[in-house]
Amino acid sequence: MILDSGYKENVEVYFSYLKAICALSRLFSDSSQPYLYYRVAENIFCKAFEAENLSRADLAYDARKDNLGIGLKTFVEKVTNTEKIAEFNALSGQLRELQDKSLALKLAELRNERIEFANRTYGIENGIYHCISRGEKSLRIFETSYDLVDLINIGNVKNTRAGISFEDGRNEYSFNSSKTTLFKKFTIPEDAIKIAIEIFEDPLDLIVQFFNQQLFAAKEIPCLDFVILPLYSLRDSKPDHKIVAPQSGLNQWNASGRKRDFGEVYIPIPTEIRKNFPNFFPSRDVPFKLHIPTGEILNAKVCQDNSKALMTNPNNALADWLLRKVLKLKEGELLTYERLELLGIDSVRIRKIDNNNFKIDFSKLDSYEKFGSLNFCMVDRTNC
Repeated sequence: MILDSGYKENVEVYFSYLKAICALSRLFSDSSQPYLYYRVAENIFCKAFEAENLSRADLAYDARKDNLGIGLKTFVEKVTNTEKIAEFNALSGQLRELQDKSLALKLAELRNERIEFANRTYGIENGIYHCISRGEKSLRIFETSYDLVDLINIGNVKNTRAGISFEDGRNEYSFNSSKTTLFKKFTIPEDAIKIAIEIFEDPLDLIVQFFNQQLFAAKEIPCLDFVILPLYSLRDSKPDHKIVAPQSGLNQWNASGRKRDFGEVYIPIPTEIRKNFPNFFPSRDVPFKLHIPTGEILNAKVCQDNSKALMTNPNNALADWLLRKVLKLKEGELLTYERLELLGIDSVRIRKIDNNNFKIDFSKLDSYEKFGSLNFCMVDRTNC
């Protein structure tokens, strides 16, 4: 747990951040319940506890502190708080064919696989949910265990208006079929920490004072510090049917011709990335450090004609981490798009720390397309 594990100074800072941001609630709502946008709550938590923010990766956890995975939840206080914990939009067709306990079991398997995938990716050994409930001019904060679904003890499966509900002896879950979303029930404990919140009646005046006192200096918008790379083939894929190329990219080891090592793989760098961000990566064959989510560092470089491949040195370091450890593929087993769909990811996010250091993380389904629609050919980025 975070709240009772020796982070007293961090907790005090955390509470002060929450009080400050919730005091501005009148900017967004007339309710006497504090307004706290979930992205703001994530950023506040990570800043106060010096935790790594994982929320943009859209995996099972929102943050990581050392080897602890943390799911962050904020919700309006009710008798029963049922919150979203997973979406399976890409698998809606498969799930529609199931019902009753077979559906509950499939949902549990999918949920567990995504948790275990995140554990492998980030080296997480334990997990918690950190919850903020917003009540009448107050917050109640508590933590609870982040459990795998107990497949053996799934029971009390019931049909509901929206889908089904079920239990596993530790937690209660529900599934909305039309939204293909899994929910979990959160119960506020009696010993939850309660914080009184003072909501300013006119916070806008206070913000204007800050600007007039020049407490905030305008900053030039920086060049984009990250790109998204697809793990599938843009050439072979169609909008409604994506494919991981069977003989290139992360399946390069399976290419015809000369005999190849099972670790011979690369992450494709699409033409649009190279065209719109020509100076994002170092030049071809110039080595740099690639920081993976566990904190380990791989030696990497951009290779092949037109700098179209991100590879590691030795080449099998990328395969050992991504294919073997994280995706759990055996030597000689092809990576398929269906495997990526099960995990809810199909791209990686590469963040530029400096010219010699880059950080890689996973991105959810369709991230590359969304990134492209926002960034390709929008501005002149020749200096980025």
